[in-house]
Amino acid sequence: MEAIHNINLNSLLDTLLSLSTAFILGGLIGFERQYRQRTAGLRTNVLVAIGAAMFVDMANRLHGHAGATHVIAYVVSGIGFLGAGVIMREEGNVRGINTAATLWGSAAMGAAAGADLIFEAILGTIFILAANTLLRPIVNAINRQPLDVTSAEVTNTVCVITSREHQKVVLAMLEARLERANYPTRDLDVHAFGEEDVEIEATLAATSVDGAELDALVRQFTASSLVKQAFWSASTTE
Repeated sequence: MEAIHNINLNSLLDTLLSLSTAFILGGLIGFERQYRQRTAGLRTNVLVAIGAAMFVDMANRLHGHAGATHVIAYVVSGIGFLGAGVIMREEGNVRGINTAATLWGSAAMGAAAGADLIFEAILGTIFILAANTLLRPIVNAINRQPLDVTSAEVTNTVCVITSREHQKVVLAMLEARLERANYPTRDLDVHAFGEEDVEIEATLAATSVDGAELDALVRQFTASSLVKQAFWSASTTE
């Protein structure tokens, strides 16, 4: 019978507004992640936002603002476990940190919606989307700038194997194509590779690269009749 007594139309409408806000705003954040094919996409961000909103809304109804404040603190710490699951280390690069931070932001937005701070939740969503979209070109431009060797954490190298007679042509082609792709070289080395071949090693100035772009460049080199083998790698410096 207590469940029947707990039914309150005004409270239900308030909860509906909070969850609807979390669903819509979480969907906007998740759509941007899903569009870029990130690990945590549309459904994950929506569920995180709704979950945070439900916890805060429930605590607010049962224990008032004091209870909601305590639950928000637990949401902040608890979302860390979920965020850790999307962070991966691959070929010297750490991936997923931005996605984990976005989940954290979705939880904060959901908590605001659950606390009936609707306009604050909307503002939070706008800033999260702005951080993931408007700042992307700036980040890419900064990451491609040459850094001091001593401060570089990741060294990206493109290697091409060709015959000695084609060394100069392939060397010029490698340097030109990397420049065209906005990946200037920091260093170029040529090593003997057997009796008739050489390995041209181009160390990129950029410490953050787009793996898909370098894969495409490697395929272009491999398709050339002058190139016997091409590949790229990333290594960390302790």
